[in-house]
Amino acid sequence: MTRQRAFRPEELDGERLELYRAVAGGPRAKGPFRLVSEEGVLLGPFNEFLLSPRVGDALQRLGAAVRYESGLSDRVREMAILVVAAAWDSAFERHAHEAVGRTVGLTDREMAAIAEGSPLKLEDPYEAAALRLTRAMVAGDVDDGTWASCVPPLEREAVFELTTLVGYYATLALQMRVFRV
Repeated sequence: MTRQRAFRPEELDGERLELYRAVAGGPRAKGPFRLVSEEGVLLGPFNEFLLSPRVGDALQRLGAAVRYESGLSDRVREMAILVVAAAWDSAFERHAHEAVGRTVGLTDREMAAIAEGSPLKLEDPYEAAALRLTRAMVAGDVDDGTWASCVPPLEREAVFELTTLVGYYATLALQMRVFRV
């Protein structure tokens, strides 16, 4: 049972309409998954952003920054998002970001291992460190041994961006769980 109130575009005005347009017409709308239903309702976490347009807009701008302005590689970004989706059992994020993952070169085997939390041998040490660090974050902490094995090859700037990405997608997963999206 959903707890959300589906905002249809024809009933929006002011800040809600501006936010709707920013999400529905922004870079996310060009991705490989549906962002808007046939009725014009924003899908996934985005409809709930309209409940509080100022907070929702800040959140959507943060999401755009972590997806489109980060120094993380596309593969690292999508692996991290899928780790969060698995940790929170977030069906929307998993569906959406497996589609994106395929476009950036993640294999079905890699995505299945991430979804299952299984070991995944990655040839690229940077990707392997990012995956290990992300798994530690969603498990609750990054201990000194994990930090020492991941930084380097990750630089501190990448760790900052990765922690921000994990926090953002965990926020979305929590919101979708509470609102039964």
